[in-house]
Amino acid sequence: MSKLFSPYSLGSLELSNRITIAPMCQYSAVDGLATDWHMIHLGSLALSGAALLIIEATAVTPEGRISPDDLGLWSDAHAAALEPVIAAIRRHSPIKVAVQLAHAGRKASSEAPWEGGANIPPDQPRGWQTEAPSAVPHADGETVPLALDDAGLARVKDAFVAAARRAQALGLDSIELHGAHGYLLHQFLSPLANHRDDAYGGSLENRMRYPLEVLAAVRAAVPGMTVGMRISATDWVEGGWDLEQSVRFAHALKAQGCDFIHVSTGGVSPLQKIPVGPGYQIEFAERIKRETGLPTIGVGLITEARQAEEILQRDQADVIALARAMLYDPRWPWHAAAELGDQVVAPPQYWRSQPREHKELFGETRLGQR
Repeated sequence: MSKLFSPYSLGSLELSNRITIAPMCQYSAVDGLATDWHMIHLGSLALSGAALLIIEATAVTPEGRISPDDLGLWSDAHAAALEPVIAAIRRHSPIKVAVQLAHAGRKASSEAPWEGGANIPPDQPRGWQTEAPSAVPHADGETVPLALDDAGLARVKDAFVAAARRAQALGLDSIELHGAHGYLLHQFLSPLANHRDDAYGGSLENRMRYPLEVLAAVRAAVPGMTVGMRISATDWVEGGWDLEQSVRFAHALKAQGCDFIHVSTGGVSPLQKIPVGPGYQIEFAERIKRETGLPTIGVGLITEARQAEEILQRDQADVIALARAMLYDPRWPWHAAAELGDQVVAPPQYWRSQPREHKELFGETRLGQR
């Protein structure tokens, strides 16, 4: 058996293999409500053979959306809209399903990527006033966010907790808190975005405080549920958040009962200079995994089966996450299993597609026809 198709557990969440579908924003919700696009999109990915599907960044408040078209979970109506999607997945796939709970902070109120992705000012029809750790815009000329006061910090934390409880009530298997890509929790961590002079700014301990408080509150609200966090291990900007701080943060996450860490990079500053290449973020995941022992998901231009297998064999990560590669090839796990000589779960409706040269790809199958 390859390591890619061996079982693994994230906390109490048992995975049948090491392939995770990373959260990918679809910008296709209406007032935060899931639509038929989510049924089609998530349903397709649920049949992929991956072990875990993480639903896109899902806003915990209306003002926490990246765009006006983002998915949300800030009310029972939003949970009700998502419920039939989850029910359909449960009927037809054994895949585990998680949700990434998020607040975009100063990067909220933006257009969808295919509309240019630009900041929408609050005086425009689809825009709103953003909020953040400090009144510092993401880029020159963009909306200046309101700095969250104590009441605002409590409100946002309570919103994460309420959304987590809705996720648990929906029967989801796990929650990933979005602490990466320049969104609110990452903004608290990075000195590029956090200019506070109170208990939530300045020193590393202070900058870590709010993300850790959110994790602790969510962890307490959904006992028994697997809860992890996605982080950006570096800002790719001198004087910003970096790997050394990420290692210390990962130790603190582990001490707070975090079940896993999903290691990405960048997003907090337009000044970032990212040396993009195959597996370019894996070295960060490897260092965090080695020094903390926290179950680690590696992600970032992992596109080939043998590349993924090698990362696992080298103990650089415990689980492999794919995003764009999975959109391009929703049967990536099937093709990876065939290449590595392993097996993958496929729905019986698709068993007849098994290639003749891979007669055991889908395990034990029974086909007959008159």
